[in-house]
Amino acid sequence: MSIDLALKESMSITGAVGVALVDYDSGMSLGSLGGGDWLDLDVAAAGNTEVVRAKLRVMASLALNDAIEDILITLARQYHLIRPLSARGNSTLFLYLVLDRERANLALARHSLKRIEANLSV
Repeated sequence: MSIDLALKESMSITGAVGVALVDYDSGMSLGSLGGGDWLDLDVAAAGNTEVVRAKLRVMASLALNDAIEDILITLARQYHLIRPLSARGNSTLFLYLVLDRERANLALARHSLKRIEANLSV
């Protein structure tokens, strides 16, 4: 699945507000859809690279022999899902999905994002 198709499929998840494919080494977005005036996906992508980096540092400090499946940030009105592309080995990419909490089903969204990540070709 191409990046464009993966982003479109991510936006078809019920409650999706915006999605980006991000490189956490550079903080740059390789592509994004959605967002708007109140959600600048480029700023969010850069900021969430710090979340991923921080979690990886903590895992290294604890000598955890594990991988991040996803990171969930819950806000009063939104869910923010960060899904590293673990199927790519040592990839530094992650999918970042913002959901409207009132419309989204978190379990289904996680399942859909996992499927999209598994089929994504970069």
